[in-house]
Amino acid sequence: MAPFGFSALMLALLACSVLGQHTSYDYGFDVTKHAKRAIATPLVVRGEIGGDIQLRQEIRQLEQDPDLWTLYILGLSLLQFTDQSSPTSWYSLTGIHGIPHQTWGGVGPTPGNEGTGYCTHSSILFPTWHRPYLVLYEQVLYTLIQTIATWWPEGEERDRYQTAATRFRIPYWDWAASPPSGESVLPLSVGGSPYVDIDGPSGVQRIANPLFSYTFKPLNATAFLQPPWNIWTATIRSPTTNDARAQSNNSLVAMNFDQNLASLSQRLYILFSNYGNYSTFSNNAWIPLISNASYDSLESLHDTVHNLAGGGGLGQPNVQGGHMSYIPYSAFDPIFFLHHCMVDRIFAIWQELNPETWVIPQVAALPSYTTSKGQVQDSRTALTPFYAGSDGTFWTSDTVRDHTRFGYTYAELASGPNKSRRARANVRIAINRLYGTSSLASLFIKENKALGLDQDRQSKPGDRKGRVKLPQPDSPPAGRLNDAVFAGGSYREWIANIRVGKKALPEPFAVHLFLGDAPADPRDWTLARNHVGTMGVFSMLSNDAYGMAMDKLDVSGTVPLTTALLTRMGNGELASLKPADVEKYLKSAKGLQMRVVGSSGSGYDPKRVKGLGMSIVSSVVQAPRTEEELPVWGTVVTHFEMG
Repeated sequence: MAPFGFSALMLALLACSVLGQHTSYDYGFDVTKHAKRAIATPLVVRGEIGGDIQLRQEIRQLEQDPDLWTLYILGLSLLQFTDQSSPTSWYSLTGIHGIPHQTWGGVGPTPGNEGTGYCTHSSILFPTWHRPYLVLYEQVLYTLIQTIATWWPEGEERDRYQTAATRFRIPYWDWAASPPSGESVLPLSVGGSPYVDIDGPSGVQRIANPLFSYTFKPLNATAFLQPPWNIWTATIRSPTTNDARAQSNNSLVAMNFDQNLASLSQRLYILFSNYGNYSTFSNNAWIPLISNASYDSLESLHDTVHNLAGGGGLGQPNVQGGHMSYIPYSAFDPIFFLHHCMVDRIFAIWQELNPETWVIPQVAALPSYTTSKGQVQDSRTALTPFYAGSDGTFWTSDTVRDHTRFGYTYAELASGPNKSRRARANVRIAINRLYGTSSLASLFIKENKALGLDQDRQSKPGDRKGRVKLPQPDSPPAGRLNDAVFAGGSYREWIANIRVGKKALPEPFAVHLFLGDAPADPRDWTLARNHVGTMGVFSMLSNDAYGMAMDKLDVSGTVPLTTALLTRMGNGELASLKPADVEKYLKSAKGLQMRVVGSSGSGYDPKRVKGLGMSIVSSVVQAPRTEEELPVWGTVVTHFEMG
């Protein structure tokens, strides 16, 4: 397969009309009947597929396996060109999540919930519901790929592809890890080009890139409720206009992810190190009097990625966000499953660290297609519409708890769940290496390793006398900076806790934090050096029963502040991370500023956003001595309120 022809620094701005110039792969015969026969199995989410447990790989890693990558692209393309009326077509599978709000697998709606999708949001079931959803998608794609592998001419080449096909599992996109040098967080394979050259059974052909966009065949304008979605014939990211001429601006999407990488990474690192309770980790529903240490969640972090991937707002004011920004439309974009596979990976890793805590009964804050608001959900609640057997039983949170029963795992968990203390230590090593680099904790680990203290498990953090060489530009003398940051192997972590109404605005929106004034023009925010981070609110436009229920729900999330504050220490604006110094700085003219922008690019006065509040909190954190440890958080203290 030929590589994508775009550099990492120049993700192209490409017209949707280009997509129309390319179609699916031509195998030299009508594949429709073959594909239909391959996926015409009962609509049951099976257990293990293909025998052995296989790894779900990061998408860039999968791309390095040419045979498997070729099969993945061909399978994805064939799935997207499957007749939309098929329950196992791309359109029907992605439609389970939201639009077109239709029954799948004969699992009808509960009265009054006909205008919603099956997905559970702001719910205790948020992580567990998505697990069988991903497996269903993986199962259908796996079956197609096994069939495609048989279409190579008989011989060594066919044997090679059939062998590769047995290893296939869906990839994830790690939006929180530093990308390879010179590349963006957004992979080129996803946003670089609307077409791809693929070397399939009939030779090299140029086809529509199934990771770039999905083209509706045809667009059901009636189902898509309102403009511009009822005129956009393909999924779009960061649209350039609100009309039929709209183009995807993946360059802007890439810039926004690069701008927010440190914040996303820090939030994930904190979730792994300080969120040991499933109820608070799992979802973003804000509970009054909730602990000030539990404002973030896997779902809130997930929401921010949706907003960034959909675009709109940042860089392109007065233009509607793309499909990923809106709950009902998001799953149609091919990036959705890459993102949610990453969410499942985070969930699985978190489970390894916290095996004892699980789903407890909780009232549903929002309805779904089969769930009414106020219904009690627990670990035995049916995860509809995902059948576990032909007898009509459904998967539940309890039965999906062990992800390996579905025949997949992730590299960090390859030794299996809870096998040994060594296995769990390896998980913590991976977390530190992938997501700890933006944390002060990583500096202690590096210094210990350099001094050989990581080999002495009896060494105490205090032995280092709080001395760490900080690689900060324009920093004051190392001794003064270290004394201002570290004390006895501990440091202070600063966070902005944010809560707001999920439907506080008539569109999805994001809360952006800056140290000092934000640029007057939101188009300049993507490159603003004083931008600290973003909390996205993933919602919808409609005012139906689902929208009205959402109107009464508050959600929460966080933006870590420590790294940004450290840079201010480096240039002399801030004396230390001690409360007296930080509080004074954040309240000053150069301090923390909040901006709110909708997915359409409309700016909003934070004081007029329903339920919006922000509290500044901190905790003294014991730094890890080695990569086998994670930070240990102390009591989280609230310092003051903003907004």
